[in-house]
Amino acid sequence: MSDEVTIPPRIALTGGIGSGKSYVCACLARRGIEVYDCDAAAKRLMRTSESLKEQLSALVGPHVYVGDRLEKAVMARFMMQSEAHTAQVNAIVHPAVARDFLASGLRWMECAILFESGFDKYVDRVVCVTAPLETRISRVMRRDGIPRERVLEWMAKQWPQDEVLRRSHYEVVNDGCRDVDAQVEQLLRRL
Repeated sequence: MSDEVTIPPRIALTGGIGSGKSYVCACLARRGIEVYDCDAAAKRLMRTSESLKEQLSALVGPHVYVGDRLEKAVMARFMMQSEAHTAQVNAIVHPAVARDFLASGLRWMECAILFESGFDKYVDRVVCVTAPLETRISRVMRRDGIPRERVLEWMAKQWPQDEVLRRSHYEVVNDGCRDVDAQVEQLLRRL
């Protein structure tokens, strides 16, 4: 009999905008699996972390916060000015999110920009949620009430789906035809 303790792997869900990561997270939640949402955590930490607020104010300017409220339009304008500005903000926010995930004790994370942010180094396995391009575009247009051109702009800022899939260990196809719940069940058995 072995005294070895098996530590469950850390797993990331990733995929481009409109692929259906949230739907897969809901499938996991129904099975009692809590998933750390990197995007929600970044927003929460930018609102609540005094250290982040100080660093972002020093970078963007004191007008990025009004009281304790992050001025999203000010932040967006700053980040849209250049890739260097976006990289500077990410260099402040991403390490805080990584620390928060590791401290959370959760084994699953959802991160749209997993590879771009370097967050793949914090997990053992990566699941890519995929969907056909037109399906993704129509989902985002419907969900956010925005025109096709805007969706395409957002997609252009993310890695291509094929590249993300190539770097992942598993795929869940969320094309509106295949049974996502059954795929999640099979994935959990494999993990």
